[in-house]
Amino acid sequence: MTLTEEGRYLPAHICIARTWGVAIVTGVHAPGSTLPGEIEIAAQHGVSRSVIREALRVLGAKGLIESRPKTGTRVRDRAGWNLLDPELLGWMFEGVPPRHFVQSLFQLRMIVEPAAAEIAANERTAQQLSRMGHCLELMAEHGLATAVGQKADQQFHAIMLEATRNELLVSLSATIAAAVRWTTFFKYRASRHPRDGLPEHRILFEAIANADPVAARHTTEILVRQAQLDTEAALGPGPQTRPTAEK
Repeated sequence: MTLTEEGRYLPAHICIARTWGVAIVTGVHAPGSTLPGEIEIAAQHGVSRSVIREALRVLGAKGLIESRPKTGTRVRDRAGWNLLDPELLGWMFEGVPPRHFVQSLFQLRMIVEPAAAEIAANERTAQQLSRMGHCLELMAEHGLATAVGQKADQQFHAIMLEATRNELLVSLSATIAAAVRWTTFFKYRASRHPRDGLPEHRILFEAIANADPVAARHTTEILVRQAQLDTEAALGPGPQTRPTAEK
């Protein structure tokens, strides 16, 4: 078992699933490759085969692997991965994610969050405003370089989507919040002095509190765009466009 930042112990099969999940999404085990057998993995981790089976089920549920009789466990093509899974997003940023994936992630945020902010400015409740304000206080007190500050940032964005009262947008909140947290984690890990996004968060909060949907949308666009620039800078030099499909 492993102790998390929140002080919780994770079961062995979850820890092992994470280890292998990170290895798959960061390219250690490429799509199409075959993983070692259950007995070999169990011996490697010092656990029973039943624990390994549970770990493999977790990876299978995320679309990372498939098991077939006689052929063993194979890493699925990337197109089959559940890339919107919040935990899988975290695994991607354990290494250096592909630039085209980061661009796609921010494109998703730019489609969803400005519209959500606009709606939230009209639909938010006093309780939701209070919760968002508390997140701002934690971000200011601890800073976005800390786990506490990053989690508060994540919750701020999740509450904003919740405030839309749109169940389909709310269903995306875990994914969007995870994207916020892990891109922030990545850019602070890669750079000691990334740009501080707290001022834009404050302006966004004020726009939502003042029921100003135009300002809320505009500020969110600025915030997401700046976050993308910072994250791509943390990736280092590389091609700026998505790879084209082979013909």
